[in-house]
Formats: sequence, structure tokens, C-alpha cells
Amino acid sequence: MQIKIGKRVANNSLRIIGGTWRSRRLQFIDSPKIRPTPDRVRETLFNWLANDIKGSICLDLFAGSGALGFEAMSRGADRVMLVEEDARIAAMLSEQKELFDAQEIEIKNQNALTYLPNANQQYDLIFLDPPFCSDLLEKVIPIILKQKLLNANGLIYVESAAQQKTIQSLEILLETLYCIREKVSGEVRYALYKGDAQS
Repeated sequence: MQIKIGKRVANNSLRIIGGTWRSRRLQFIDSPKIRPTPDRVRETLFNWLANDIKGSICLDLFAGSGALGFEAMSRGADRVMLVEEDARIAAMLSEQKELFDAQEIEIKNQNALTYLPNANQQYDLIFLDPPFCSDLLEKVIPIILKQKLLNANGLIYVESAAQQKTIQSLEILLETLYCIREKVSGEVRYALYKGDAQS
């Protein structure tokens, strides 16, 4: 299947792994800004979230292909917010929303650092998968905590390059966040943090 965006044609796609849309293909444009979460990582992540995803309100702050947000909705999330700063990628996400008839997915064509200070919704689950080797994790996590955008027992998923020293930056936040799951798959490190260290 090819989807035309302006003068370009998107040949890239990924498979929804589980839930209502299992095996359906999600299309995304050919862009160096898109680095979809690998299938194996996505499967492990949503196994971790098996008891938490249903009925949840989710934020995918660096949406890209939309893989995490659409997978969450497929598996029973109530609402999903996709934030994507690139207008072409956001337009493709909107097309996919229509194709999937995903009325409970909302798409914001905004920079993450612009979106967060004005967000007025608390989330049960926040996906953070920014460009590798950037300093965006260090920038967005303090804003998320200051704005109290994560519910008291909410979860934050963090994906980064395996060699990136992300955990050193997160250690300063351990009074509020603590790691409950962590794994490395190839060049990807991924971890799940819980929002209430006292529970």
C-alpha cells in the first residue's frame, strides 16, 4: 500500500501487534525523523503494560510513526494524545487516524517543549521516545513533573540509545520516579518508571 503526501509516497509501514487492530498496518512517511520502536521492543513493552493499558489516558510526546499511541489504543486505552512537531508527519498521523476511525486519538502538531507547559490533562501513561542522543529527556521530564501531568501512580516509558547515559540524568528524579522494568535490545534501551515512589 502506498499513501501519497504532497509529492512524496510513503512505502513504510508497521504492524499493530495486539488488540482490536491486531495485524493491521500503520503507514508512515519516509523521514529521517521517524524511528519506529522495533516490534520486539513494542511487544515486550505492552506485555509489561498488560494490566495498566485498559481504560488509560496516554500521551505520546514524540509521536513519529504513531506506533506506540496506536498500539495503546488498539489494546484498550480510552484516549491517546499524539504530539508531533513535524507538519508532514503530523499530517500522516491524521490520515492514519481517519483510516483507523480512531476518534479517541488526538493529534497536536507542536513541539514537545511548547506543548507541555500548556497541557491541562493528567495522564496515566506517558511515552517518551525522543531522537536518540538528544537532551530532550532531561528537558521534558522536569516539566512533566512540575506540571503534575502524570497521575500519582502513572507510568513513564523511556526509550533511548543503549549507549546514551540517560539513566544518569534520571537518577536525580528518583525521589519522584523509580524504575520498575528495564531492558536492552540491540541498540535500544527501554525502561518503565512509576510515578509514586511511596506506593
